[in-house]
Amino acid sequence: MQKNISNFTYFNPTKILFGKNQISALDQLIPSNKKVLITYGGGSVIKFGTLDKVKEALGKREYGEFGGIEANPTFETAMKAVELVKKEGYDFLLAVGGGSVIDATKFIVAAAEFEGDPINIFGSGIGTREPIKTALPFGTILTLPATGSEMNAGSVITFKEKKAKVSFGSPKVFPTFSILEPELTYTLPERQLANGVIDAFVHITEQYLTFPVDAMVQDRFSEGLLQTLIEIGPDVIDETNKDYNLRANFMWTATNALNGTLSPGVPQDWASHDLGHEITALYHIDHARTLSIVLPALLTIRKNEKHGKLVQYAERVWHITEGSDEEKVTAAIEKTKVFFERLGAPTSFKDIDLGEEVVEILVAQLEKHGKNSLSERKDQTIEISRKIYQAAL
Repeated sequence: MQKNISNFTYFNPTKILFGKNQISALDQLIPSNKKVLITYGGGSVIKFGTLDKVKEALGKREYGEFGGIEANPTFETAMKAVELVKKEGYDFLLAVGGGSVIDATKFIVAAAEFEGDPINIFGSGIGTREPIKTALPFGTILTLPATGSEMNAGSVITFKEKKAKVSFGSPKVFPTFSILEPELTYTLPERQLANGVIDAFVHITEQYLTFPVDAMVQDRFSEGLLQTLIEIGPDVIDETNKDYNLRANFMWTATNALNGTLSPGVPQDWASHDLGHEITALYHIDHARTLSIVLPALLTIRKNEKHGKLVQYAERVWHITEGSDEEKVTAAIEKTKVFFERLGAPTSFKDIDLGEEVVEILVAQLEKHGKNSLSERKDQTIEISRKIYQAAL
């Protein structure tokens, strides 16, 4: 079993432009001879004027638009954009939106250059997982902090017909730049703000709540980010609170939660995401709200395997210093659950009007997608996953 920090190579080429009025820098960021395709989701970027600002900043460049990317971006929709890119000869993409738009754009830039069937970019029983050799360049303008996709090389795509959410990653799909303007979050409703806080929180725990390897730097980074979210989360979700520094800290925390800063050399456990993805794929529950349901249950069922880090989490993040180690762990899990509830998120299946019938349905989906050995130790069997779903009822 790993007891020391593993060897690692750290690489992140994404340039970040953070702060006020950064969209105006687009003219210096994108070569003037590029034909740009702007990708976005629903009408919010149009309604609140963000798209107009982007177009103005692009100057005299030739550009087009592709809207309608879903909250859980689908393969089917993204392939329409791939066809458009090839037909019209776009050679630079600009994602304007949250993680879903950025994830979709990562797939589009890879699929547009992919030799063979783009479905083979994916594994998990969907395709054959062939390497991405090249991709079109792209940048992002982040409107919803949550996923960290604006500064990493990962993506999650939904397959409607197969009822599956599948991830892929490649150094070829790092954004060349990302613009982070905290003021763009002022238009977000409470639910989306809460989702962003929860998504970032769970991203951190999946790189932190595993087992100790004495990674002091990574641990302190994670603990600081978790404490920041706990401190600001309840204020962030107040959509009437337009405090710039509050939103700036939220945005930068969400980016750092999954930009590769926390993960070098440490074990990771993405089982919460694996279990949550199945809930979203079948029942169309917001991604973050599946995580708020799954994580407390997972920590409860797996607390013996995660005991050392859970005690550390209790003491350092929640400042629980009294009682036995077992009592500290139990209290920390409960505080995590209460934190999610303060954000208005569900923490059980009953909170989203689902009952015990979902357990076997979700377990069958895990088996179908080959998720038979999850966790940082690869020892979370189907039976253990079943217990986690049951604990979340």
